[in-house]
Amino acid sequence: MPKMKTKKAAAKRFKITATGKIKHGVVGKRHRLMSHNSKYIRTNRGTELLSSADTPRIHKKFLPYGLD
Repeated sequence: MPKMKTKKAAAKRFKITATGKIKHGVVGKRHRLMSHNSKYIRTNRGTELLSSADTPRIHKKFLPYGLD
């Protein structure tokens, strides 16, 4: 059986924490920020953790060996 490849697009977008959770950048912060209010921009600062339902799917399909 051939080895699975890591999806490089996923490797660039996600980081794995020490406890095995996946963190990602918050969406909606690149352009069209004038149409969002200050509270939206302020609360979406930094990174977020991926939901617990989506974490096994990303681990299994996109990052089978973690981030190397």
